[in-house]
Amino acid sequence: MKNIAVIAFFMLMSVAMGLAQTRVEKKVATKATGFGVTYSLPKTSLIITVEATKTTCQAGQFYRYAERYLGIKDVVMEDNVSYELGTVVLVNKGIPDNANSYVVEFRSGTVAPYVYLTEDGLLCSINTEYVPETPVSAVETNRTQSAGMNVATVFTEEFLMAGSVVRQAEEVAKLIFRIRESKMDILTGEAENMPRDGEAMRFVLQQLEDQEKALTSLFTGSCTTETVFYDLSIVPQDDLTDHVLFRFSRRQGILDADDLSGDPVYINLQVTERAPELAPKEAERKEKAMKGIIYNVPGKARVEIKTVQNTLYRGEVQVVQFGARESLAPVMFEDRRNPVKVTFYPETGAIRQINQ
Repeated sequence: MKNIAVIAFFMLMSVAMGLAQTRVEKKVATKATGFGVTYSLPKTSLIITVEATKTTCQAGQFYRYAERYLGIKDVVMEDNVSYELGTVVLVNKGIPDNANSYVVEFRSGTVAPYVYLTEDGLLCSINTEYVPETPVSAVETNRTQSAGMNVATVFTEEFLMAGSVVRQAEEVAKLIFRIRESKMDILTGEAENMPRDGEAMRFVLQQLEDQEKALTSLFTGSCTTETVFYDLSIVPQDDLTDHVLFRFSRRQGILDADDLSGDPVYINLQVTERAPELAPKEAERKEKAMKGIIYNVPGKARVEIKTVQNTLYRGEVQVVQFGARESLAPVMFEDRRNPVKVTFYPETGAIRQINQ
Protein backbone atom coordinates (compact mmCIF):
# COMPACT_ATOMS: atom_id res chain seq x y z
CA MET A 1 0.00 0.00 0.00
CA LYS A 2 1.49 3.28 -1.09
CA ASN A 3 -1.37 5.42 -2.33
CA ILE A 4 -4.40 6.16 -0.21
CA ALA A 5 -7.57 7.40 -1.90
CA VAL A 6 -9.75 9.57 0.32
CA ILE A 7 -13.40 9.91 -0.64
CA ALA A 8 -15.59 12.27 1.40
CA PHE A 9 -18.79 14.33 1.16
CA PHE A 10 -20.22 12.34 -1.75
CA MET A 11 -21.49 8.89 -2.58
CA LEU A 12 -18.84 6.17 -2.71
CA MET A 13 -19.79 3.04 -4.58
CA SER A 14 -18.16 0.15 -2.77
CA VAL A 15 -15.46 -1.80 -4.51
CA ALA A 16 -17.59 -4.91 -4.58
CA MET A 17 -20.31 -3.13 -6.49
CA GLY A 18 -17.76 -1.80 -8.95
CA LEU A 19 -16.60 -5.32 -9.63
CA ALA A 20 -20.10 -6.70 -10.05
CA GLN A 21 -20.98 -3.95 -12.51
CA THR A 22 -17.79 -4.28 -14.57
CA ARG A 23 -18.39 -3.32 -18.19
CA VAL A 24 -17.90 -6.25 -20.51
CA GLU A 25 -17.47 -6.46 -24.26
CA LYS A 26 -18.51 -9.22 -26.64
CA LYS A 27 -15.67 -10.42 -28.86
CA VAL A 28 -16.50 -12.61 -31.86
CA ALA A 29 -13.90 -15.02 -33.22
CA THR A 30 -13.89 -14.51 -37.00
CA LYS A 31 -11.69 -15.48 -39.90
CA ALA A 32 -10.14 -12.01 -39.80
CA THR A 33 -8.93 -12.64 -36.24
CA GLY A 34 -7.74 -16.14 -37.00
CA PHE A 35 -10.72 -17.50 -35.05
CA GLY A 36 -9.06 -16.37 -31.83
CA VAL A 37 -9.61 -13.79 -29.09
CA THR A 38 -6.83 -12.66 -26.75
CA TYR A 39 -7.53 -12.48 -23.02
CA SER A 40 -5.60 -12.15 -19.76
CA LEU A 41 -5.85 -14.07 -16.53
CA PRO A 42 -6.05 -11.97 -13.40
CA LYS A 43 -3.88 -11.82 -10.34
CA THR A 44 -5.36 -10.93 -6.99
CA SER A 45 -5.31 -7.41 -5.60
CA LEU A 46 -6.96 -7.09 -2.20
CA ILE A 47 -8.90 -3.84 -1.88
CA ILE A 48 -9.42 -2.72 1.72
CA THR A 49 -12.06 -0.03 2.30
CA VAL A 50 -11.73 1.64 5.70
CA GLU A 51 -14.56 3.68 7.18
CA ALA A 52 -13.80 6.51 9.58
CA THR A 53 -16.00 9.05 11.31
CA LYS A 54 -14.66 12.60 11.09
CA THR A 55 -15.90 15.08 13.69
CA THR A 56 -15.26 18.78 13.15
CA CYS A 57 -15.93 21.10 16.09
CA GLN A 58 -15.88 24.90 16.04
CA ALA A 59 -15.89 27.10 19.12
CA GLY A 60 -18.56 29.80 19.38
CA GLN A 61 -17.35 33.39 19.52
CA PHE A 62 -18.97 33.85 22.95
CA TYR A 63 -17.93 30.53 24.55
CA ARG A 64 -16.30 32.36 27.48
CA TYR A 65 -19.69 33.75 28.52
CA ALA A 66 -21.86 30.63 28.07
CA GLU A 67 -22.05 29.86 31.78
CA ARG A 68 -22.47 33.51 32.85
CA TYR A 69 -25.41 34.31 30.56
CA LEU A 70 -26.97 30.92 29.73
CA GLY A 71 -25.81 28.68 32.57
CA ILE A 72 -24.18 26.26 30.12
CA LYS A 73 -20.89 24.64 31.12
CA ASP A 74 -20.38 22.02 28.41
CA VAL A 75 -19.18 24.06 25.42
CA VAL A 76 -16.62 23.74 22.62
CA MET A 77 -13.66 25.85 23.70
CA GLU A 78 -11.41 25.45 20.66
CA ASP A 79 -11.64 24.39 17.02
CA ASN A 80 -10.61 20.79 16.50
CA VAL A 81 -10.96 17.81 14.15
CA SER A 82 -10.97 14.20 15.32
CA TYR A 83 -11.36 10.79 13.66
CA GLU A 84 -12.62 7.42 14.82
CA LEU A 85 -12.09 4.13 12.99
CA GLY A 86 -15.20 2.31 11.79
CA THR A 87 -15.81 -0.84 9.76
CA VAL A 88 -13.27 -2.41 7.42
CA VAL A 89 -14.34 -4.24 4.24
CA LEU A 90 -12.03 -6.40 2.11
CA VAL A 91 -12.80 -7.32 -1.50
CA ASN A 92 -10.91 -9.50 -3.97
CA LYS A 93 -10.27 -7.58 -7.18
CA GLY A 94 -8.71 -9.14 -10.26
CA ILE A 95 -6.13 -7.08 -12.12
CA PRO A 96 -4.68 -8.24 -15.48
CA ASP A 97 -1.56 -10.37 -15.18
CA ASN A 98 0.41 -9.39 -18.26
CA ALA A 99 2.63 -12.44 -17.82
CA ASN A 100 -0.39 -14.71 -18.38
CA SER A 101 -2.14 -13.65 -21.59
CA TYR A 102 -3.64 -16.26 -23.91
CA VAL A 103 -5.75 -16.65 -27.03
CA VAL A 104 -9.17 -18.31 -27.04
CA GLU A 105 -8.83 -20.36 -30.23
CA PHE A 106 -11.80 -21.81 -32.14
CA ARG A 107 -11.81 -23.96 -35.21
CA SER A 108 -13.72 -22.62 -38.18
CA GLY A 109 -16.47 -25.22 -37.67
CA THR A 110 -17.27 -24.09 -34.15
CA VAL A 111 -20.87 -22.86 -33.74
CA ALA A 112 -21.12 -19.07 -33.11
CA PRO A 113 -17.80 -18.72 -31.24
CA TYR A 114 -17.67 -15.62 -29.04
CA VAL A 115 -16.43 -14.54 -25.64
CA TYR A 116 -17.16 -11.76 -23.16
CA LEU A 117 -14.21 -9.83 -21.76
CA THR A 118 -13.94 -7.00 -19.25
CA GLU A 119 -12.62 -3.65 -20.46
CA ASP A 120 -9.13 -4.64 -19.35
CA GLY A 121 -9.27 -8.02 -21.09
CA LEU A 122 -10.20 -10.44 -18.30
CA LEU A 123 -12.21 -13.50 -19.40
CA CYS A 124 -15.89 -13.54 -18.33
CA SER A 125 -17.62 -16.14 -20.50
CA ILE A 126 -17.39 -18.27 -23.64
CA ASN A 127 -20.38 -18.91 -25.95
CA THR A 128 -22.82 -17.37 -23.46
CA GLU A 129 -23.81 -13.91 -22.31
CA TYR A 130 -22.06 -12.80 -19.13
CA VAL A 131 -24.42 -11.77 -16.31
CA PRO A 132 -22.63 -10.23 -13.30
CA GLU A 133 -23.51 -11.50 -9.86
CA THR A 134 -25.96 -9.44 -7.80
CA PRO A 135 -24.22 -6.21 -6.76
CA VAL A 136 -24.01 -5.17 -3.14
CA SER A 137 -25.56 -1.91 -1.97
CA ALA A 138 -23.80 1.39 -2.39
CA VAL A 139 -22.26 3.08 0.64
CA GLU A 140 -23.19 6.67 1.21
CA THR A 141 -21.43 9.27 3.27
CA ASN A 142 -23.37 11.10 5.94
CA ARG A 143 -23.27 14.61 7.31
CA THR A 144 -25.27 15.08 10.48
CA GLN A 145 -25.60 18.85 10.42
CA SER A 146 -26.71 21.18 7.66
CA ALA A 147 -25.33 24.62 7.00
CA GLY A 148 -27.97 26.19 9.23
CA MET A 149 -29.36 29.72 9.16
CA ASN A 150 -27.51 33.01 9.00
CA VAL A 151 -27.60 34.34 12.59
CA ALA A 152 -26.87 37.87 11.39
CA THR A 153 -30.47 38.10 10.15
CA VAL A 154 -31.83 38.07 13.72
CA PHE A 155 -29.31 40.40 15.39
CA THR A 156 -30.90 43.41 17.06
CA GLU A 157 -29.88 47.04 16.84
CA GLU A 158 -28.56 46.82 20.41
CA PHE A 159 -26.23 44.00 19.42
CA LEU A 160 -24.95 45.85 16.39
CA MET A 161 -24.29 48.96 18.47
CA ALA A 162 -22.56 47.08 21.30
CA GLY A 163 -19.01 48.28 21.77
CA SER A 164 -17.44 45.12 23.29
CA VAL A 165 -17.58 41.33 23.04
CA VAL A 166 -19.04 41.12 26.55
CA ARG A 167 -21.82 43.52 25.63
CA GLN A 168 -22.51 41.61 22.40
CA ALA A 169 -22.73 38.32 24.31
CA GLU A 170 -25.19 39.88 26.73
CA GLU A 171 -27.41 41.16 23.93
CA VAL A 172 -27.41 37.75 22.18
CA ALA A 173 -28.36 36.06 25.46
CA LYS A 174 -31.27 38.48 25.91
CA LEU A 175 -32.43 37.71 22.36
CA ILE A 176 -32.31 33.97 23.09
CA PHE A 177 -34.53 34.44 26.14
CA ARG A 178 -36.98 36.57 24.14
CA ILE A 179 -37.21 33.84 21.52
CA ARG A 180 -37.92 31.28 24.24
CA GLU A 181 -40.65 33.52 25.65
CA SER A 182 -42.20 33.88 22.18
CA LYS A 183 -42.29 30.09 21.77
CA MET A 184 -43.93 29.67 25.18
CA ASP A 185 -46.52 32.37 24.42
CA ILE A 186 -47.49 30.60 21.18
CA LEU A 187 -47.70 27.20 22.89
CA THR A 188 -49.87 28.58 25.70
CA GLY A 189 -52.03 30.70 23.34
CA GLU A 190 -50.97 33.97 24.96
CA ALA A 191 -49.21 35.49 21.96
CA GLU A 192 -50.69 38.76 20.69
CA ASN A 193 -50.57 37.60 17.08
CA MET A 194 -51.29 33.89 17.11
CA PRO A 195 -50.71 31.86 13.89
CA ARG A 196 -53.98 31.40 12.02
CA ASP A 197 -53.85 27.55 11.89
CA GLY A 198 -51.87 24.52 12.96
CA GLU A 199 -49.60 24.49 9.90
CA ALA A 200 -48.73 28.14 10.37
CA MET A 201 -48.02 27.49 14.05
CA ARG A 202 -45.63 24.66 13.23
CA PHE A 203 -43.83 26.85 10.72
CA VAL A 204 -43.44 29.76 13.16
CA LEU A 205 -42.25 27.47 15.97
CA GLN A 206 -39.71 25.86 13.69
CA GLN A 207 -38.38 29.27 12.66
CA LEU A 208 -38.03 30.28 16.29
CA GLU A 209 -36.37 26.96 17.13
CA ASP A 210 -33.83 27.44 14.31
CA GLN A 211 -33.10 30.97 15.49
CA GLU A 212 -32.56 29.81 19.05
CA LYS A 213 -30.22 27.00 18.02
CA ALA A 214 -28.20 29.28 15.76
CA LEU A 215 -27.80 31.93 18.45
CA THR A 216 -27.06 29.39 21.18
CA SER A 217 -24.28 27.92 19.04
CA LEU A 218 -22.49 31.26 19.36
CA PHE A 219 -21.97 30.24 23.00
CA THR A 220 -21.81 26.44 22.85
CA GLY A 221 -20.05 26.03 19.51
CA SER A 222 -21.02 23.38 16.96
CA CYS A 223 -19.87 19.95 15.82
CA THR A 224 -20.51 18.18 12.54
CA THR A 225 -19.78 14.55 11.78
CA GLU A 226 -19.26 12.90 8.42
CA THR A 227 -18.36 9.42 7.26
CA VAL A 228 -15.14 9.24 5.27
CA PHE A 229 -13.89 6.25 3.28
CA TYR A 230 -10.34 5.31 2.37
CA ASP A 231 -9.31 2.75 -0.27
CA LEU A 232 -6.08 0.81 0.09
CA SER A 233 -4.74 -2.03 -2.04
CA ILE A 234 -2.19 -4.78 -1.61
CA VAL A 235 -1.08 -7.55 -3.99
CA PRO A 236 -0.06 -10.51 -1.79
CA GLN A 237 2.84 -12.70 -2.83
CA ASP A 238 3.26 -14.77 0.35
CA ASP A 239 2.36 -14.91 4.03
CA LEU A 240 2.31 -11.58 5.86
CA THR A 241 2.88 -11.23 9.60
CA ASP A 242 2.15 -7.92 11.33
CA HIS A 243 2.70 -6.02 8.08
CA VAL A 244 1.84 -2.33 8.56
CA LEU A 245 -1.07 -1.71 6.20
CA PHE A 246 -1.62 1.92 7.18
CA ARG A 247 -1.45 4.16 10.23
CA PHE A 248 -4.23 5.94 12.06
CA SER A 249 -4.26 9.22 13.95
CA ARG A 250 -7.24 10.56 15.87
CA ARG A 251 -6.26 14.04 14.67
CA GLN A 252 -5.31 13.28 11.05
CA GLY A 253 -7.25 10.14 10.13
CA ILE A 254 -5.79 7.45 7.84
CA LEU A 255 -2.09 7.88 7.07
CA ASP A 256 0.49 6.10 4.90
CA ALA A 257 2.27 3.16 6.47
CA ASP A 258 5.54 5.10 6.70
CA ASP A 259 3.99 8.14 8.43
CA LEU A 260 5.08 7.65 12.04
CA SER A 261 2.68 10.31 13.36
CA GLY A 262 -0.05 7.65 13.50
CA ASP A 263 -0.51 4.30 15.25
CA PRO A 264 0.05 1.21 13.07
CA VAL A 265 -2.78 -0.93 11.71
CA TYR A 266 -1.51 -4.39 10.79
CA ILE A 267 -2.50 -7.01 8.24
CA ASN A 268 -1.80 -10.69 8.78
CA LEU A 269 -2.21 -13.04 5.82
CA GLN A 270 -1.74 -16.79 6.17
CA VAL A 271 -2.02 -19.13 3.18
CA THR A 272 -4.51 -21.91 3.93
CA GLU A 273 -4.67 -23.57 0.50
CA ARG A 274 -1.66 -23.51 -1.82
CA ALA A 275 -1.12 -25.42 -5.04
CA PRO A 276 1.70 -27.96 -4.70
CA GLU A 277 5.02 -26.74 -6.05
CA LEU A 278 6.12 -28.77 -9.07
CA ALA A 279 9.66 -29.77 -9.89
CA PRO A 280 11.14 -27.71 -12.74
CA LYS A 281 10.88 -30.48 -15.35
CA GLU A 282 7.34 -31.41 -14.27
CA ALA A 283 6.29 -27.77 -14.43
CA GLU A 284 7.78 -27.47 -17.91
CA ARG A 285 5.92 -30.57 -19.13
CA LYS A 286 2.64 -29.25 -17.71
CA GLU A 287 3.16 -25.87 -19.38
CA LYS A 288 3.70 -27.48 -22.78
CA ALA A 289 0.66 -29.73 -22.38
CA MET A 290 -1.71 -26.88 -21.52
CA LYS A 291 -3.82 -26.12 -24.58
CA GLY A 292 -7.29 -24.72 -25.13
CA ILE A 293 -8.82 -22.42 -22.52
CA ILE A 294 -6.42 -21.62 -19.68
CA TYR A 295 -8.05 -20.71 -16.37
CA ASN A 296 -7.08 -20.26 -12.71
CA VAL A 297 -7.66 -22.49 -9.70
CA PRO A 298 -7.06 -19.97 -6.89
CA GLY A 299 -5.54 -20.74 -3.53
CA LYS A 300 -6.96 -19.41 -0.27
CA ALA A 301 -5.67 -17.27 2.57
CA ARG A 302 -6.91 -16.19 5.99
CA VAL A 303 -6.75 -12.41 6.49
CA GLU A 304 -6.80 -10.41 9.70
CA ILE A 305 -6.59 -6.61 9.99
CA LYS A 306 -6.03 -5.25 13.48
CA THR A 307 -4.73 -2.53 15.72
CA VAL A 308 -2.80 -3.24 18.90
CA GLN A 309 -6.10 -3.29 20.82
CA ASN A 310 -8.80 -4.49 18.40
CA THR A 311 -9.45 -6.75 15.43
CA LEU A 312 -11.04 -4.73 12.60
CA TYR A 313 -11.47 -7.52 10.04
CA ARG A 314 -11.14 -11.29 9.89
CA GLY A 315 -12.03 -13.51 6.95
CA GLU A 316 -10.91 -15.87 4.19
CA VAL A 317 -10.23 -14.84 0.62
CA GLN A 318 -9.28 -16.53 -2.65
CA VAL A 319 -5.84 -15.54 -3.94
CA VAL A 320 -4.77 -16.41 -7.48
CA GLN A 321 -1.07 -16.14 -6.65
CA PHE A 322 -1.30 -19.17 -4.34
CA GLY A 323 -3.13 -21.36 -6.86
CA ALA A 324 -2.42 -22.99 -10.21
CA ARG A 325 -3.44 -22.76 -13.85
CA GLU A 326 -5.38 -25.49 -15.64
CA SER A 327 -6.93 -25.85 -19.10
CA LEU A 328 -10.14 -26.86 -20.84
CA ALA A 329 -9.49 -29.04 -23.88
CA PRO A 330 -10.23 -27.39 -27.28
CA VAL A 331 -12.40 -30.36 -28.29
CA MET A 332 -15.01 -29.25 -25.75
CA PHE A 333 -15.96 -26.34 -28.03
CA GLU A 334 -16.26 -28.22 -31.32
CA ASP A 335 -19.68 -29.85 -30.89
CA ARG A 336 -22.02 -28.16 -33.39
CA ARG A 337 -25.20 -29.45 -31.74
CA ASN A 338 -24.32 -28.77 -28.12
CA PRO A 339 -21.67 -26.05 -27.87
CA VAL A 340 -20.14 -25.79 -24.40
CA LYS A 341 -20.91 -22.60 -22.50
CA VAL A 342 -18.50 -21.53 -19.78
CA THR A 343 -18.76 -18.67 -17.29
CA PHE A 344 -15.80 -17.45 -15.25
CA TYR A 345 -15.21 -15.27 -12.20
CA PRO A 346 -13.30 -12.35 -13.77
CA GLU A 347 -11.84 -11.35 -10.39
CA THR A 348 -10.06 -14.73 -10.02
CA GLY A 349 -10.13 -16.34 -13.47
CA ALA A 350 -11.78 -19.45 -11.97
CA ILE A 351 -14.64 -21.37 -13.58
CA ARG A 352 -18.05 -20.32 -12.31
CA GLN A 353 -20.27 -22.63 -14.39
CA ILE A 354 -20.11 -25.02 -17.37
CA ASN A 355 -23.23 -25.81 -19.40
CA GLN A 356 -23.84 -27.78 -22.55
